[in-house]
Amino acid sequence: MSTPDGCQHNPNEDDVNSPTSSLNFLDQNYQELHQNCLTENTLYNDELFPPDNSSIGLFDDLSHEVDMSQELVSDPNLIVDGMSRFDYAQGSVLGNCWFLAAIGALTFEKDIIKQVMPAEQSFTEDYAGIFHFRFWRFGKWIDVVIDDQLPTIDDELLFVCSKTYNEFWPALLEKAYAKVCGSYADLHYGFISEALMDFTGGTHMYYTLNMAPADLWKIMKCAFKSKTLMGCLVSKTPEENELLHGIAPKHVYTVTGVFEVVSDENPVQLVRLLNPWGEEQWLGDWSDGMSMEDFTNIFENIEICCLCPDFLDGSAECHWTSKRHFGRWNAGISAGGDIIKTETFWTNPQFRVKLDELDEECASGQRPENILVSLMQNHEKRNRKSQDNFYIGFYVFEMRSQSGRFSSEFFIDREPVAQTDELLCFREVMKFFRLEPGEYMIVPCTENPGEIASIILSVFSKNETHLE
Repeated sequence: MSTPDGCQHNPNEDDVNSPTSSLNFLDQNYQELHQNCLTENTLYNDELFPPDNSSIGLFDDLSHEVDMSQELVSDPNLIVDGMSRFDYAQGSVLGNCWFLAAIGALTFEKDIIKQVMPAEQSFTEDYAGIFHFRFWRFGKWIDVVIDDQLPTIDDELLFVCSKTYNEFWPALLEKAYAKVCGSYADLHYGFISEALMDFTGGTHMYYTLNMAPADLWKIMKCAFKSKTLMGCLVSKTPEENELLHGIAPKHVYTVTGVFEVVSDENPVQLVRLLNPWGEEQWLGDWSDGMSMEDFTNIFENIEICCLCPDFLDGSAECHWTSKRHFGRWNAGISAGGDIIKTETFWTNPQFRVKLDELDEECASGQRPENILVSLMQNHEKRNRKSQDNFYIGFYVFEMRSQSGRFSSEFFIDREPVAQTDELLCFREVMKFFRLEPGEYMIVPCTENPGEIASIILSVFSKNETHLE
């Protein structure tokens, strides 16, 4: 199976769907429900995400009565004059800048938009008050059905709002994602990487900017040209606000452009950003853009999510492949904790990887890394905020062919050849590194033994890869 930009994906038996063959979320079939409404001449009412407080969720600072309105304007449109990063602004109640910053990145990639928001939906032709969107969730593409009753206070949208009075794609997209996550309140605070992954189902990589490679701007420039979504985080506190020149502290931004200009005969590398609040912008040098130096000083990290990491090599002939496998940490069986838990670590899932020799074209690539490993945890609960993430990571060991599991003796005094820098409390962790052709074992783990979750291990490689 190939992704739209040509990255070769090798699914296993649990990973065979795609945006166009997605699973029905909560067993709701859009085509059937839509047709039923047309036949019965009724507007759709979603009983599984009802227009009441159960779908809103709990907000500490929400004291007004919330209504669910289906008739805000007389001439509603899904999209007015195309989709743009300037179409919307974040609502004042819901702290989901991480999700809206991801939407800003999404508006640049028309192919990915088509994955997320299927065509042939409107408020005019065959309108029945029903819409649907697609997201990649923990290894599966799902199709999410919603009605178009939106939360309001005094006839004003409570959450994301469009700058064009009768355009509703942002509010409907936000509602569909809130349904997947359990409620609107479950969108309160998060990481942009989650939404970027859920829009693409692709490759996620991130760089801590104070430790980023010297050629990071070049990586970003290549990424921006290759169906890639990017966002960044300001971690500085409000007390440090005077240093930010208009950049909001503790806030997520969309990276919307990477450019090089000449000033006084010297090249200057610039990064263009979008604030999902729809207001407040960079007041330092270069106006709407900022220099790479300012960018790396002010922001903590950059998140890059692409359909395929081919762009890293700058070669049209070298294609990365991807393989994805599912597993589970089960208490007392396969949840052995971190490597320092010497008596139980070996019980964690063991994934074997065999890397073949690189062909000549890939071997001459621009970057030394030839493999990216991603580990994602899934607590299998619908409400996103009902379960805190575990601290997770993985270790890679060189090995020789052997049948069966490796016991605790294998790991005694054996150093991993690669590993995540530290265990992190994220939904997903990843690591880029270089491995020579050979056989390896990847061991994903939580910090403590007995911590239970499903896992997805993804391996992206320039080499031909065999994973079991």
